[in-house]
Amino acid sequence: MADILEKIVAFKKQEVENYKKELKLDTLVERTEILEGSQMAPMSQILKKSTTGIIAEFKRKSPSKGWINKDANPSIIPISYERNGASALSILTDSYFFGGSSVHIRSAKLSKVSIPILYKNFIIDEYQIYQAKLFGASAILLIASCLTKEECLNFINKAHDLQMEVLLEMHTEAETEYAELGPDMCGINNRNLGSFETDVNNSYELFGRLPQDSVKVSESGLSDPDTVKQLKALGYHGFLMGEAFMSQPDPGLALNAFIAQL
Repeated sequence: MADILEKIVAFKKQEVENYKKELKLDTLVERTEILEGSQMAPMSQILKKSTTGIIAEFKRKSPSKGWINKDANPSIIPISYERNGASALSILTDSYFFGGSSVHIRSAKLSKVSIPILYKNFIIDEYQIYQAKLFGASAILLIASCLTKEECLNFINKAHDLQMEVLLEMHTEAETEYAELGPDMCGINNRNLGSFETDVNNSYELFGRLPQDSVKVSESGLSDPDTVKQLKALGYHGFLMGEAFMSQPDPGLALNAFIAQL
């Protein structure tokens, strides 16, 4: 882990401890048990069948760029994404670095969003997985560079126990070894979480390292329809995009225009 990621993970550990003081894990578990049996839409299968595979992200802020869309409304933009062709949603729930909140998932659900929602955060404790379930996520993001393989496997199993899927994010050749743990979706992040620099070539270079039958997702730095078309032809099923849409006056219409070019 490098500079920015180390800072985020250190902050996240303290944040989770504070959450546990406000609401004990046992109480959180009891609240999620009420949802037992509730089936979430399978993001992996939807991406596999989709003609576009766009995972549109609700992202208000970035550690490297500051505010992208400070007044973005989670009751408006996610449902607009769905109506304009998104296959799935990603909602950033980190508050301090990304201006997000777990409540944003609930707001999206209350606005009648029906496509899968990815809980995107820096998960370092199973407490956060229960939070994702409680607020209505269909899937969670796990980041290989934040976790040991043992931790990652435990979190995958916990998510599956709670009837959620897992998008496992990898950035380096060494991290692609985590793909053998059996996540529902394998993501290649084009962004270095240490420096926050992006290079789409990462998705091309690491594609061959992923299991042949896996649902593959390219993440970050995507803004050119031709790049998405090339990656789809290569074998990627999903494309996680946020800033390309959130930086526009109407993210939903920006998504619609992008899809039209595909």
